[in-house]
Amino acid sequence: MDFIKETAGEKHPFVQLVFLGLLVGLGFIACILVSVLVIYLSYGTESMMAIFSGQLDLKGGAGATKILLTVQQLFFFLAPALLLGVTEGKNPNRFYGTAGPRINWLSLVFLIMLVAVPFMGWTTELNQKMHLPIALKKVEEWMRYLESQGEETTKAILKMSTVGGLLVNITVVALIPAICEEFIFRGALQRCFLRWMKNPHVAIWVSAAIFSTIHFQFFGFFPRMFLGAMFGYIYFWTKNIWYTVFAHFLNNAYAVCVAFYMQKHNLPIDKDDTAGLPWYVALISLALTVALFGSLKQQTKPKESIAGIEPHPNP
Repeated sequence: MDFIKETAGEKHPFVQLVFLGLLVGLGFIACILVSVLVIYLSYGTESMMAIFSGQLDLKGGAGATKILLTVQQLFFFLAPALLLGVTEGKNPNRFYGTAGPRINWLSLVFLIMLVAVPFMGWTTELNQKMHLPIALKKVEEWMRYLESQGEETTKAILKMSTVGGLLVNITVVALIPAICEEFIFRGALQRCFLRWMKNPHVAIWVSAAIFSTIHFQFFGFFPRMFLGAMFGYIYFWTKNIWYTVFAHFLNNAYAVCVAFYMQKHNLPIDKDDTAGLPWYVALISLALTVALFGSLKQQTKPKESIAGIEPHPNP
């Protein structure tokens, strides 16, 4: 638990979790008020009705949705995490670890995300084929309905034909969520769980499960949970939030760039480029990912002190 640099008088982790939940609730209210105001000023009432009715193909529907998602990220995720840090630590670097990242560690994180693509695609394909017992048929139908609604929203957001549209989507879908979600799920939530549970593996996987659940895409639950756990271990070992932000950004930006490529070549946007991979390719991908994680763990391990001189802390 040495990566947690607690400040003097820091509250009990359960109290922090309750306070964080309160901040998230207030952030949700602020999100609704701010997004309605900004969407109304930008597109008018027609776009708001398009969002509520799910008809995002109407004029301004996709743009209004991007505004809603951006405001949601800022007020629902980022603001509560930062406010928790301010009220407890007052120094973001001490509370979350925000020092400048090292190039060699960033390169290793890049390789991890690259070699993990086949395994993540394979788990996604398996998860999408999942079926609940007959007794839960209605539940499965509800889950698949939400999944289809989410897919339609994603298609509307990722509809782009120019480099400018690509850059906007990389900002809205990749950069902003990477920063906002990592600060609350890894920086705030995982940190609280680790202080409370004392077991890093439990804290990381519980945080990853919550991270996946909050997206309400049940047939992508397991790959997203694995992804959250990957981010969690990166944060635990590097002690720096920017490495997980970088990993999260790479994952989302990859999806945006693939969608852009598909549309430029008149291919279906929902076509999975990793679908149908043999199981042994996924196994090789998993083995390489684990090996690279082992290398990251070794490289980020603090050097032992020599002749009583304390080692320099990791950034």
